[in-house]
Amino acid sequence: MTGSSAPFAPSASDARFDTLVAEADAVSVDGWDFSWLDGRATEQRPSWGYARAMAGRMARAGAALDIQTGGGEVLASAAVLPPLTVATESWPPNIARATALLHPRGAVVVADSDEPPLPFADHAFDLVVSRHPVTTWWDEIARVLAPGGTYFSQQVGQESVFELIEYFLGPRSPEERGARDPQRAREDAEAAGLEVTDLRAERLRIEFLDIGSVVYFLRKVIWMVPGFTTGDYLPQLRSLHRQIEEEGPFVAHSARFLIEARKPDQSPTGLR
Repeated sequence: MTGSSAPFAPSASDARFDTLVAEADAVSVDGWDFSWLDGRATEQRPSWGYARAMAGRMARAGAALDIQTGGGEVLASAAVLPPLTVATESWPPNIARATALLHPRGAVVVADSDEPPLPFADHAFDLVVSRHPVTTWWDEIARVLAPGGTYFSQQVGQESVFELIEYFLGPRSPEERGARDPQRAREDAEAAGLEVTDLRAERLRIEFLDIGSVVYFLRKVIWMVPGFTTGDYLPQLRSLHRQIEEEGPFVAHSARFLIEARKPDQSPTGLR
């Protein structure tokens, strides 16, 4: 009998892990289409139906702006776009994707840094929309809205998907937990001179059914675990893979709020 041992044979679970991670690591994450997750993850949707409600407002607008349009998928879902429709985006792959999707619809895509000022004149739009903006620059929104115009937005709320974030990064600070408060959004909108006409918030269940869905999600939603790579988080990913196989889907909760604000027709000092 020699001192040598037989080569290590990976388990079926290890093989599944390697396959799922490699697949999720290779797929494109350009744009804002999450259809790759069909059958791999589930997420409840807010009751207000942002895309449908946004489309209704688009059909009635004369000039509209979509801030941080991503790949343009949500804006393009509107059956009717205003005669003047503009979208902004900062990430080059998304700019190209949005341009290809929206130009045939007559909409213009503007490369913008997502920092103020917006590259538009005062009172340029009667409708401004944004789905999941990273930051809402309320003074700029108020500036580019025409008197009587509306801002309509679905935003990420407090402690969204923190179960997953804290799995990888550990407990978050009180400041991080308190960020994206809907009531703070109301206060900031009003401080910019807008009248908040609707504000609703919901928490929604998410289930990650396999480790590939986690990898894809963290690669696509890059601010969840900044700088995420599978190599850097391999031990946590392996542990989570075993947990999902043994206990079932990993459950987290997203936070969303809807805010609609109107610019008054007149103000005490005249038009803003």
